[in-house]
Amino acid sequence: MHSTIFDSPFFKPPLRWLSRKFFKLKGWQLDFSAIEGVDKGVLIGAPHTSNWDLPYALMLGFSQDMPIYWMGKVQIFKFPFRQLMMWMGGIPIDRSKSLNVVAQAASQFNDAEHLYLVIAPEGTRSQVDEWKTGFYHIAHQADVPILTAYIDWKTRRAGIYRSFITCGDAEKDIAEIKSLYGDLLLRHKGNKY
Repeated sequence: MHSTIFDSPFFKPPLRWLSRKFFKLKGWQLDFSAIEGVDKGVLIGAPHTSNWDLPYALMLGFSQDMPIYWMGKVQIFKFPFRQLMMWMGGIPIDRSKSLNVVAQAASQFNDAEHLYLVIAPEGTRSQVDEWKTGFYHIAHQADVPILTAYIDWKTRRAGIYRSFITCGDAEKDIAEIKSLYGDLLLRHKGNKY
């Protein structure tokens, strides 16, 4: 994977300190105990409701010493922001081309010691009835867990529900993963920042 801000010896320490201070001052409760000892995984964040999800995800990554990469639509990687987005851990995805994104993403886990790949399962900030399944197939093909992350704006809580190992039955596993989020998914439209 390409080098990011999480690799920078100049930026990483102050951003880690600022992120921890921010969450403490704002009264957020963070719980990442579910991933202790987990060095790789597909980290899903649901519900994806706002452009603010990315800055918060980056701050959570810094606060927990989790160097994250995230997948985003290719349109946000256009000049003059491409290098900045890549440096922040972005991986451009062109949905209009029939590239095997799952195989490419899964192969990245083979060479990495530590890799947390963040994917919004809805694939959009709009409310959807069904999640896209790419995150599931990436995790299953790479043989890494799905890390079920959440940011609950209403209660000011964020963390990881659990580390989930896929069994190969996407429909069954995704239903179980969705159940972890409970009413957080139902409150999708009610989130205020």
